[in-house]
Amino acid sequence: MSLNPVVESVTARIIERSKISRRRYLALMERNRAKGVLRPRLACGNLAHAIAASSPDKPELMRPTGTNIGIITTYNDMLSAHQPYGRYPEQIKLFAREVGATAQVAGGAPAMCDGVTQGQEGMELSLFSRDVIAMSTAVGLSHGMFESVALLGICDKIVPGLLMGALRFGHLPTMLIPAGPMPSGLPNKEKQRIRQLYVQGKVGQAELMEAENASYHSAGTCTFYGTANTNQMMVEIMGLMMPDSAFINPNTKLRQAMTRSGIHRLAEIGLNGEDARPLAQCVDEKAIVNAAVGLLATGGSTNHAIHLPAIARAAGILIDWEDISRLSSAVPLITRVYPSGSEDVNAFNRVGGMPTVIAELSSAGMLHQDILTVSRGGFSDYARRASLEGDDLVYSRAKPSTDTDILRDVTTPFRPDGGMRLMTGNLGRAIYKSSAIAAEHLTVEAPARVFQDQHDVITAYQNGELERDVVVVVRFQGPEANGMPELHKLTPTLGVLQDRGFKVALLTDGRMSGASGKVPAAIHVGPEAQVGGPIARVRDGDMIRVCAVNGQIEVLVDAAEWDSRTPVAPPLPALGTGRELFALLRSVHDPAEAGGSAMLAQMDRVIEAVGDDIH
Repeated sequence: MSLNPVVESVTARIIERSKISRRRYLALMERNRAKGVLRPRLACGNLAHAIAASSPDKPELMRPTGTNIGIITTYNDMLSAHQPYGRYPEQIKLFAREVGATAQVAGGAPAMCDGVTQGQEGMELSLFSRDVIAMSTAVGLSHGMFESVALLGICDKIVPGLLMGALRFGHLPTMLIPAGPMPSGLPNKEKQRIRQLYVQGKVGQAELMEAENASYHSAGTCTFYGTANTNQMMVEIMGLMMPDSAFINPNTKLRQAMTRSGIHRLAEIGLNGEDARPLAQCVDEKAIVNAAVGLLATGGSTNHAIHLPAIARAAGILIDWEDISRLSSAVPLITRVYPSGSEDVNAFNRVGGMPTVIAELSSAGMLHQDILTVSRGGFSDYARRASLEGDDLVYSRAKPSTDTDILRDVTTPFRPDGGMRLMTGNLGRAIYKSSAIAAEHLTVEAPARVFQDQHDVITAYQNGELERDVVVVVRFQGPEANGMPELHKLTPTLGVLQDRGFKVALLTDGRMSGASGKVPAAIHVGPEAQVGGPIARVRDGDMIRVCAVNGQIEVLVDAAEWDSRTPVAPPLPALGTGRELFALLRSVHDPAEAGGSAMLAQMDRVIEAVGDDIH
């Protein structure tokens, strides 16, 4: 099957835009390989420090031609998705020894749970944590002791941060080792129903707590198709994990077999292995486009409109929202997983999962087949289903979906487009995910009610002030203002208003959760209010049109009056819960469309100053 012309043209557009930055990135990675810190170049004292506590593996670690796998772990036992990782390092060391390799924990990185911090002060550290994770990854790998890298991470900012850090050590072959989703609990639709009843005062806190506990009940990733599970999909479709490894439940024989196989493969593709595959060569423009196609075809999280540009940028690749919107016009939506549908990722995996998605998109020419992957057979390996024969991991060709209410073929999609588009107008640029929005809600034209804090929206609702058609505007929520927290706490409230028959939409320079669904939302609005963007000029009562059909975010105010308005001054920064420690990361303006990363913004300035004189 020939490549779809839109996919081909967007890829060419990205390659051309990234020509200089990609060239410089690859030159720097070659410098790392040729002249950087590697184990054979360490002085005796350096090496002695690194192996002092590694008695079983000292002989192998002193052998310069061996493979030592550096483990970057984001384990903690508060975050359910990451709790299984507590046992992984010892298992990985055993698996590595089976093939004559070694492994060491190179370092740890923080892993915050957005479910815990949702609607709380800690959420203002969430996006910042991605830069911290990237820098923590770099600190771990800076010891130069490793010939390949195992990344242990799953959730929201964690996988993007791990990849951003690892890509600056892109001369090293690298693989993400997943842990899998928890078994299904209370259906997500029922959880949503209970939340809305609680907002209306029809059930109490005890009933709400019972529902939440039934939803989030054991080790593993949350089962809705939010940012965490979208991470897993994207890494798999980029060829950076073992085929069909994204959605196997924790603590199963198949999951352990997959981890073991991945570590064996990391030994093979390491710098001293028989089939070296550096991360910098795997993550190219085509792999980034494949990730975007997967995001759109599966109705993935809007958070990746920020994360994917940031990951790409760490590899010298420049992608913007227009690229995503153009791809969305051509890529069909072939899955419906909550919040776009009623079933969860476990059901999605049972009916075909990623192998079927990849096979379907490949058959339609939607994916680049010629990317370098960590799997021996290349990208075609990812259209194969994993299973166990005894204790052996085996693969078979992907089969068609067994439930077309969850997963369809490309000829009969749920939608002909990917349901994520760029919104433009006199309010700036924004992202809108329409895959879970009913057709009658795709256009909302209503008076604005302006807020500068999400908690004030809840108060206004409780006071009966939002019982009408309304576009709720929540501003000063961008990266430079307060770290761009998710505003998912607003979803049940706005959903209740919508269910009462009102036309309701959200317009914000902040983020919504990857689990957000039925309420129309133009998010990531830029320029953000903090830097005087148009959203800072909106007043209560202004008529606003949010139209996903035409891609519009417009304030319907006389042009002369609009131009004469002065942006509202930013509020003072909030203190407490450690937020003051992150003032540095708020001080460098980096738009959401570019990834919202102060770290990358400063990095780009340094690279631009050096230019092509990398050596």
